[in-house]
Amino acid sequence: MNAFQALGLDADLLQAINDMGFETPSEVQEKSIPILLSQETDLVSLAQTGTGKTAAFGFPLIQKIDSNSKKTQALILSPTRELCLQITNELKNYSKYKKSLNVVAVYGGASITDQARAIERGAQIIVATPGRMQDMIRRNLADISTINYCVLDEADEMLNMGFYEDIKSILSHTPKHKKTWLFSATMPKEVAKIAKKFMKDPVEITVGSKNMGTSNVTHEYYLVNHRNRYDALKRLADANPDIFSVIFCRTKRDTQKVAEKLIEDGYNAAALHGDLSQNQRDLVMKSFRSRQIQMLVATDVAARGIDVDDITHVINYQLPDEIETYTHRSGRTGRAGKSGVSMVIISKSEVRKIRTIEKIIQQKFEEKQIPDGKEICKIQLFHLANDIKKTEINHDIDPYLPNINEALEDFTKEELIKKFFSVEFTRFFNYYQKAPDLTAESAGGRPEVSEGNTRYFINVGSKDGYDWKSLKDFLTGELNLDRDDIFKVDCKASFSFFNTDEKHADLILKTFTDYQQNGRYVNVEITKDQKSEGGGRKRRERSGGGRKGGGKSFNDKGSFGKRRSGSDRGDKKGHRKGSRNKNVESSIKRRRSKA
Repeated sequence: MNAFQALGLDADLLQAINDMGFETPSEVQEKSIPILLSQETDLVSLAQTGTGKTAAFGFPLIQKIDSNSKKTQALILSPTRELCLQITNELKNYSKYKKSLNVVAVYGGASITDQARAIERGAQIIVATPGRMQDMIRRNLADISTINYCVLDEADEMLNMGFYEDIKSILSHTPKHKKTWLFSATMPKEVAKIAKKFMKDPVEITVGSKNMGTSNVTHEYYLVNHRNRYDALKRLADANPDIFSVIFCRTKRDTQKVAEKLIEDGYNAAALHGDLSQNQRDLVMKSFRSRQIQMLVATDVAARGIDVDDITHVINYQLPDEIETYTHRSGRTGRAGKSGVSMVIISKSEVRKIRTIEKIIQQKFEEKQIPDGKEICKIQLFHLANDIKKTEINHDIDPYLPNINEALEDFTKEELIKKFFSVEFTRFFNYYQKAPDLTAESAGGRPEVSEGNTRYFINVGSKDGYDWKSLKDFLTGELNLDRDDIFKVDCKASFSFFNTDEKHADLILKTFTDYQQNGRYVNVEITKDQKSEGGGRKRRERSGGGRKGGGKSFNDKGSFGKRRSGSDRGDKKGHRKGSRNKNVESSIKRRRSKA
């Protein structure tokens, strides 16, 4: 209590802090709270997830609010519904001894009318997601024109989710004299841009180095062939029987698919992603917090609202596209002073990403081997033995003991132990006795294009609205391949290159026969120059196959439409049935010569 009292907090807050069992402030709280209480200043605070940022701005905000006035005096913006509700609940707990202080959550997926009524009754603090707050302002359901404080929580994540314009618009409805407090785990240039545009001479507080990972988390990576990724995940789970984890996937589709496969294989798992309703998300999180779910498979966006202190492992089933996002993921574990492990399952082509992450978080990764079957059987047996050792005897079993003893009287103690443990051992032994080694041969940190790779030319590029990431998303989505199956994507102005294992060649050439984009055909070829990064001037082996009748097409937004026959297309721009291929070939040659 004395430690928090020394920060300058009043009696009401100290009593609430005591009720919640807080004894010592975290570093970000020690650095932020005295400044926010003693000064009227803008503030930028950089600290990892799980370090107590909500209390760092919540305590001084509550102390500064005039609870006798019903006017809205503070606005807190957060990226997701879950985080919005989490902040709201924490602020209510902090302010329970401050009479007449009302905190209202404003977020999508709930009745906007009910939220508007709650604000109208008097909401000194509004906690909101940017999209719903924009809606409230447009409908004149919330007035933030006289607020004194604006808090941008998880600012980097809000920008990653594309909320820059929303934030800019919302802040335009706030007074210039307000003070803005920006809290973030990382400091990418986009966050620095917000600080420069919307804040005046902010005090900057950094816990650790900018973008650095928490010291409570150890980082491991496991090198596997991409086809063995799911099997590797299961082995990591089996080798950690007490695992209580969040598993990160890039897309909602992958999240759902991995969760379903884990459930089918007997694991206590569930998916958390944006396609779930609010009620479904609430049920999943309730089950996870009560440990009915041991493995929560989530997207980065959905995981922003996870507030559980005893997560043992974070497993990166797929690395994020934005390297800085890894900091948020690993911050889900190692919270509240506890230790945690962040595991990464990667293929050879991703090794260099590990080196990049190491530079950002300023911590080294340990390369580890996927456990083999013998090791997993040993771990599971000793885990069972420890569980039995720690189990309290239920004496309700006593009346049945005479019959049990009679049934087992012919066996020695050693035989009974062997039989008992064989039940668990046999299950794992039968499954793993012929299981192969999943650890891929190390690439030495230098992923190379092997002889089994094929490089392709495709005549779409940045002029068609693509960058390497969106082109990779398009290719993997339509081909139904994993993202790791498409690599070395090089997007030029009017054409691009990409690589796959040679086994996918027939699928790719067949799939991309007869595609159209904005009235012209998309051409895919296998290049003879496998290392070509340049303008496509070298001769390529044309292996695209002939085009027949009509093909799949997609509009300028990348969404697919129905095939159009030759008669539907008419005869504009070389689409006459007899001269179509010739004209398209000429167009491609002209593009290459210009490049």
